[in-house]
Amino acid sequence: MEIKTGPVWPCSLEDPTDRRSGKPRQSGLSMVIDKGLGPAAFSDLLLTAGEYIDLLKFGFGTSPLYKDEILRGKIAMAKQHKVATFPGGTLLEAAVRLEVVSEFFDMVGDLGFDGVEVSDGTIELSRRQRDSLITEATQRGLRVFTEYGKKQSGSRIVLEDLRRTVELDKGRGAELVTVEARESGVGVGLFDDSGNCREDELRRLRQSLPELDILLWEAPRKDQQAALLRILGTEVNLGNVAPSDVMSLETLRRGLRSDTFALHRLVSDYMI
Repeated sequence: MEIKTGPVWPCSLEDPTDRRSGKPRQSGLSMVIDKGLGPAAFSDLLLTAGEYIDLLKFGFGTSPLYKDEILRGKIAMAKQHKVATFPGGTLLEAAVRLEVVSEFFDMVGDLGFDGVEVSDGTIELSRRQRDSLITEATQRGLRVFTEYGKKQSGSRIVLEDLRRTVELDKGRGAELVTVEARESGVGVGLFDDSGNCREDELRRLRQSLPELDILLWEAPRKDQQAALLRILGTEVNLGNVAPSDVMSLETLRRGLRSDTFALHRLVSDYMI
């Protein structure tokens, strides 16, 4: 272990909120979307910011497009930094449509992915199909992250549907339920056609949903992340974070950026 003998940053400057914990975290999770980083860029990301990444999604259907040794290498590197990996839900949706679900799960396990995302953002899944996919994944020892919402522009959150989805998915073994916002964060779910957060709607959801810890909110933009942190608290789970924004998000979480600067003084006002 390296022993530092010179000046060190005051602890209060490292985390003014005094709420961030180390891995493995149970809340305040950050999920990064990887849309095709090369091995060198991926290694740099983990070396620089791996401590602040909990989950990493190989976006959309990119996983089969990699050379085998590159994909395996990236997954292995992530494991070294205690970052859990999973392929994007669109790939499983494609497997359902093409009737190759068992082959999909075989490959996910062989490659060393930690989990899968079960979604129906593009296709329609019956409740029975959704349950079956969650069950198969858990029986194979995979972590399951489900997703609520459609990818079509104009899709909105329906409280009772979300509540029911969380209840049933959790009962089947899902670890987190992701609220859809796509990688753009525009015109879907919580965000309007300009990408602005519907903050009044978010406050109503906070009051009405009993288990916010199980939700992971896709929020690719800084203003969206800041709004969720201010309203739901520093330990909200956030996803679809761009690799280049990991450190930036961590400063938002800790009140080290002007957008959330008040969190280190007023954090108790925003606790769930």
